[in-house]
Amino acid sequence: MISMKQLETDLTEIVTDVLEKSGIQSGEIFVLGCSSSEVAGGTIGQNSSKEIGETIIRVLKHILDEKGIHLAVQGCEHINRALTIEKQVAVTHHFEQVNVVPALHAGGSCAVAAYEQMTDPIEIEHITAKAGIDIGDTSIGMHIKHVQVPIRPVLKELGGAHVTALTSRPKLIGGERAVYK
Repeated sequence: MISMKQLETDLTEIVTDVLEKSGIQSGEIFVLGCSSSEVAGGTIGQNSSKEIGETIIRVLKHILDEKGIHLAVQGCEHINRALTIEKQVAVTHHFEQVNVVPALHAGGSCAVAAYEQMTDPIEIEHITAKAGIDIGDTSIGMHIKHVQVPIRPVLKELGGAHVTALTSRPKLIGGERAVYK
């Protein structure tokens, strides 16, 4: 199992790299999908770790808060992949609140940690974020706006979890005469 110190170091390196490659700006939304079970070297949904979830959210919030980027944390399929987000961000973006509170085995450790560490957390069902990171193959694509562009993070694993990331770009519309930036 990965040490918490190594988890912090590796996560910081991965997230810093993904933020740079994604071009995400202050005021935009960043989605986290994470399986602490996978990070711990287990199978998704089988070995949730409260400590890993708390560490990941603490590190991620620190990095994003400094940049003014809003965090949304995807829960597992047992809460229909609802997202934990600050209420004010949801109000500003007109996201509809749903009634559920993430639990360790119905939402996952990162969703629980986000709910505990955010100032005024709520759950929402859908989001259209600029970019995000997927730790442990949790499938965040449904929450990233079109057109999605894969990012290859500097590190491909966090503990035992496979890491991928997505950003987005504006759609290219028009025909053969269209001009793009």
